[in-house]
Amino acid sequence: MSLEQARIQIDEIDQQLIRLLNQRAELVHEIGRIKRQDGLDIYVPGREEMLLRKLAAFNQSQNGLLTERAIRAIYREVMSAALALETSMEIAYLGPAGSWTHQVAINKFGNSVEYVAEASTEGVFERVSSGGADYGVLPIEHSAEGAVHHTLDHLADTDLQIYAEILWKTETVVMAARPDMEPAVIHGHPQVLAHCRAWLTQRFPAARLEESVTSSLAADAAATLPDHAALGTPLTAELHQLKAVATSPRAHATQARFIILGRRSGAPTGHDNTMLLVDASDKVGSLFSILQVFAEGGIDVRQIENRPVPGDETGNQARFFLEVSGHIDDDALAASVTRLRESGVAAKPLGSYPSPKWVEER
Repeated sequence: MSLEQARIQIDEIDQQLIRLLNQRAELVHEIGRIKRQDGLDIYVPGREEMLLRKLAAFNQSQNGLLTERAIRAIYREVMSAALALETSMEIAYLGPAGSWTHQVAINKFGNSVEYVAEASTEGVFERVSSGGADYGVLPIEHSAEGAVHHTLDHLADTDLQIYAEILWKTETVVMAARPDMEPAVIHGHPQVLAHCRAWLTQRFPAARLEESVTSSLAADAAATLPDHAALGTPLTAELHQLKAVATSPRAHATQARFIILGRRSGAPTGHDNTMLLVDASDKVGSLFSILQVFAEGGIDVRQIENRPVPGDETGNQARFFLEVSGHIDDDALAASVTRLRESGVAAKPLGSYPSPKWVEER
């Protein structure tokens, strides 16, 4: 086959793809009409994940050349375009633009929906609560730094729910105006600099590391000052029209968890987790008694975070955030929560969501 013949075949396939994508869009539009008629959510993370796994399995059965990550990336944009057809969906995220949370939000929802940056966790909660955004994206845990307490504390004081959870493997780039430059100074957020310091010292031994309040300000410095570079996300580099000078080795990658904040939990999928806020008396055996209730109900307690109870000047109260297996509508979990309440323990569900099995990364 000649080069020209191969290109002609590709053109024919592309035309078929466009026809099929438009047929798919028509069906998606009809599904959206039915969902709106029945008051159902347009975005359903459990269904999305099920479809992506099915497509990846089909690709493998066909001995396809595309990787699962490539299949997911392609269909994320197909799904994003479909969401944009059905509604002017807006996603609030913890900014500024180019932040890790912004990067994660785009990886999850694609490039066809609208995004709005909020300067604080409070801002994301307020925008979703007021209806100014359909969903919010916030960090909830970092493997190197533990739980993000701002997010947990705001979940305690709202009726909003965790709608989905995202696992994310971080990738950090050193960015500059020219890809071949050796930076004299590297700007970065203090936490990002601290995590990458060993790698940066080895890769750029002559560079001075300077802290910036945000990765966006670090990128501004790299864009305007000669021989200066910045540390941040690939998205930050794109937004500031900078080039990647170096990318952090996979050994320096860390995993983080983000939540999608919504106005209600999703329907059970059969593979779910639930976040619970549990307030109890701070006494010997209190946590053990709580865990025993879940153990007797066959509920796996996956994670525990302890936080102070606001306004408790006596120190007699203990507050726990528990991530447990199952959906709040499952009989076993509902029964365990009822048992806790009957024993005098306050238990508030903060959302049930599909258990994530795929780690997102750029």
